[in-house]
Amino acid sequence: MAAAKIKILAITGSTRKNSSNFRILNYISNHLDSKFEVEIFEDIDQLPHFNPGLDNQNPPTEIDSFRNKIINADGIIICTPEYVFSLPGSLKNALEWCVSTTIFSNKKTGLITASASGEMGHEQLLLVMKTLEAKFDATTELLIQGVRGKVNDKGEIVSVETAEALQNFIKNFENHFL
Repeated sequence: MAAAKIKILAITGSTRKNSSNFRILNYISNHLDSKFEVEIFEDIDQLPHFNPGLDNQNPPTEIDSFRNKIINADGIIICTPEYVFSLPGSLKNALEWCVSTTIFSNKKTGLITASASGEMGHEQLLLVMKTLEAKFDATTELLIQGVRGKVNDKGEIVSVETAEALQNFIKNFENHFL
Protein backbone atom coordinates (compact mmCIF):
# COMPACT_ATOMS: atom_id res chain seq x y z
CA MET A 1 0.00 0.00 0.00
CA ALA A 2 1.43 3.39 -1.01
CA ALA A 3 1.97 5.95 1.70
CA ALA A 4 -0.43 8.87 1.72
CA LYS A 5 0.90 11.95 0.02
CA ILE A 6 1.72 15.06 2.01
CA LYS A 7 -0.92 17.59 1.01
CA ILE A 8 0.21 21.15 0.38
CA LEU A 9 -2.13 24.06 -0.26
CA ALA A 10 -0.32 26.72 -2.27
CA ILE A 11 -2.03 30.12 -2.14
CA THR A 12 -1.24 32.79 -4.68
CA GLY A 13 -1.71 36.32 -3.38
CA SER A 14 -2.07 37.68 -6.90
CA THR A 15 -5.43 37.96 -8.62
CA ARG A 16 -3.77 38.05 -12.06
CA LYS A 17 -4.07 34.76 -13.95
CA ASN A 18 -0.69 33.21 -14.79
CA SER A 19 1.04 35.76 -12.56
CA SER A 20 4.69 35.46 -11.59
CA ASN A 21 3.47 34.27 -8.19
CA PHE A 22 1.38 31.51 -9.76
CA ARG A 23 4.33 30.50 -11.96
CA ILE A 24 6.61 30.28 -8.90
CA LEU A 25 4.08 28.08 -7.08
CA ASN A 26 3.77 25.91 -10.17
CA TYR A 27 7.59 25.64 -10.34
CA ILE A 28 7.68 24.60 -6.67
CA SER A 29 4.87 22.10 -7.24
CA ASN A 30 6.84 20.52 -10.08
CA HIS A 31 10.05 20.35 -8.06
CA LEU A 32 8.79 19.08 -4.71
CA ASP A 33 9.51 15.45 -3.91
CA SER A 34 6.92 12.99 -5.23
CA LYS A 35 5.72 12.45 -1.63
CA PHE A 36 3.98 15.83 -1.92
CA GLU A 37 0.69 16.65 -3.60
CA VAL A 38 0.09 20.35 -4.30
CA GLU A 39 -3.17 22.19 -4.89
CA ILE A 40 -2.71 25.76 -6.08
CA PHE A 41 -5.49 28.03 -4.85
CA GLU A 42 -6.00 30.81 -7.39
CA ASP A 43 -9.48 31.99 -6.45
CA ILE A 44 -8.54 34.44 -3.74
CA ASP A 45 -10.44 37.15 -5.61
CA GLN A 46 -13.65 35.10 -5.27
CA LEU A 47 -13.72 35.29 -1.46
CA PRO A 48 -16.25 37.76 -0.04
CA HIS A 49 -15.09 40.78 1.93
CA PHE A 50 -14.32 39.98 5.54
CA ASN A 51 -17.31 40.58 7.79
CA PRO A 52 -16.79 39.95 11.50
CA GLY A 53 -20.54 39.56 11.91
CA LEU A 54 -20.46 36.45 9.72
CA ASP A 55 -17.09 35.16 10.84
CA ASN A 56 -18.05 32.43 13.29
CA GLN A 57 -21.81 32.09 13.26
CA ASN A 58 -22.55 31.72 9.59
CA PRO A 59 -19.52 32.16 7.34
CA PRO A 60 -20.17 32.23 3.59
CA THR A 61 -19.76 28.88 1.80
CA GLU A 62 -16.67 30.17 -0.04
CA ILE A 63 -15.03 30.84 3.33
CA ASP A 64 -15.97 27.40 4.69
CA SER A 65 -14.44 25.87 1.57
CA PHE A 66 -11.26 27.98 1.86
CA ARG A 67 -10.86 27.20 5.56
CA ASN A 68 -11.40 23.48 4.92
CA LYS A 69 -8.64 23.51 2.30
CA ILE A 70 -6.30 24.92 4.95
CA ILE A 71 -7.50 22.45 7.60
CA ASN A 72 -7.06 19.45 5.25
CA ALA A 73 -3.59 20.50 4.11
CA ASP A 74 -0.49 19.21 5.87
CA GLY A 75 1.31 22.39 4.90
CA ILE A 76 0.78 25.77 3.27
CA ILE A 77 2.86 27.81 0.85
CA ILE A 78 1.91 31.42 0.17
CA CYS A 79 3.48 33.32 -2.71
CA THR A 80 2.38 36.92 -3.03
CA PRO A 81 3.27 40.19 -4.69
CA GLU A 82 3.50 43.46 -2.81
CA TYR A 83 0.98 46.16 -3.71
CA VAL A 84 1.64 49.75 -2.59
CA PHE A 85 4.22 48.60 0.00
CA SER A 86 1.74 46.18 1.57
CA LEU A 87 -0.01 42.84 1.17
CA PRO A 88 -2.55 42.68 -1.64
CA GLY A 89 -6.02 43.41 -0.28
CA SER A 90 -7.36 40.07 -1.51
CA LEU A 91 -4.72 38.10 0.43
CA LYS A 92 -5.16 40.22 3.55
CA ASN A 93 -8.92 39.66 3.25
CA ALA A 94 -8.47 35.87 3.00
CA LEU A 95 -6.18 35.82 6.03
CA GLU A 96 -8.59 38.01 8.03
CA TRP A 97 -11.20 35.26 7.63
CA CYS A 98 -8.75 32.98 9.50
CA VAL A 99 -7.86 35.20 12.47
CA SER A 100 -10.68 33.96 14.73
CA THR A 101 -9.74 30.33 14.01
CA THR A 102 -6.74 28.18 14.90
CA ILE A 103 -6.43 26.62 11.44
CA PHE A 104 -2.93 28.03 10.87
CA SER A 105 -1.69 27.20 14.40
CA ASN A 106 1.46 25.09 14.05
CA LYS A 107 0.70 24.51 10.35
CA LYS A 108 3.98 24.04 8.48
CA THR A 109 4.17 27.05 6.21
CA GLY A 110 6.38 28.49 3.50
CA LEU A 111 6.19 32.21 2.75
CA ILE A 112 7.38 33.88 -0.44
CA THR A 113 7.03 37.48 -1.50
CA ALA A 114 7.85 37.87 -5.19
CA SER A 115 7.49 41.43 -6.41
CA ALA A 116 9.36 44.44 -7.76
CA SER A 117 10.65 45.36 -4.30
CA GLY A 118 8.59 43.41 -1.78
CA GLU A 119 10.43 44.27 1.44
CA MET A 120 7.54 45.92 3.27
CA GLY A 121 4.94 43.45 1.99
CA HIS A 122 7.19 40.57 3.08
CA GLU A 123 7.55 42.02 6.58
CA GLN A 124 3.77 42.30 6.80
CA LEU A 125 3.27 38.75 5.54
CA LEU A 126 5.64 37.42 8.19
CA LEU A 127 3.89 39.45 10.90
CA VAL A 128 0.39 38.33 9.89
CA MET A 129 1.41 34.68 9.65
CA LYS A 130 3.20 34.87 13.01
CA THR A 131 -0.02 36.30 14.46
CA LEU A 132 -1.93 33.35 12.97
CA GLU A 133 0.66 31.05 14.64
CA ALA A 134 1.80 29.48 11.37
CA LYS A 135 4.96 27.41 11.73
CA PHE A 136 7.79 28.86 9.63
CA ASP A 137 11.34 30.02 10.10
CA ALA A 138 14.06 31.82 8.16
CA THR A 139 14.64 28.71 6.02
CA THR A 140 11.02 28.59 4.83
CA GLU A 141 10.57 32.20 3.85
CA LEU A 142 11.93 33.94 0.79
CA LEU A 143 11.91 37.41 -0.75
CA ILE A 144 12.34 37.53 -4.53
CA GLN A 145 12.86 41.08 -5.72
CA GLY A 146 12.54 42.08 -9.38
CA VAL A 147 10.52 38.93 -10.05
CA ARG A 148 9.39 39.84 -13.57
CA GLY A 149 12.95 39.59 -14.84
CA LYS A 150 13.51 36.27 -13.08
CA VAL A 151 10.54 34.19 -14.25
CA ASN A 152 9.48 34.08 -17.89
CA ASP A 153 5.98 33.65 -19.33
CA LYS A 154 6.49 29.87 -19.55
CA GLY A 155 7.18 29.68 -15.82
CA GLU A 156 10.87 29.02 -16.28
CA ILE A 157 13.21 30.53 -13.72
CA VAL A 158 15.68 32.48 -15.84
CA SER A 159 17.81 33.77 -12.96
CA VAL A 160 20.39 31.29 -11.67
CA GLU A 161 20.37 33.02 -8.26
CA THR A 162 16.57 32.75 -8.01
CA ALA A 163 16.58 29.11 -9.13
CA GLU A 164 19.12 28.33 -6.40
CA ALA A 165 17.10 30.24 -3.80
CA LEU A 166 13.94 28.35 -4.80
CA GLN A 167 15.74 25.00 -4.68
CA ASN A 168 16.97 25.83 -1.15
CA PHE A 169 13.46 26.90 -0.16
CA ILE A 170 12.02 23.63 -1.53
CA LYS A 171 14.62 21.50 0.26
CA ASN A 172 14.08 23.35 3.55
CA PHE A 173 10.29 23.15 3.26
CA GLU A 174 10.45 19.41 2.53
CA ASN A 175 12.74 18.90 5.54
CA HIS A 176 10.04 20.22 7.86
CA PHE A 177 7.99 17.12 6.97
CA LEU A 178 10.73 14.51 7.32
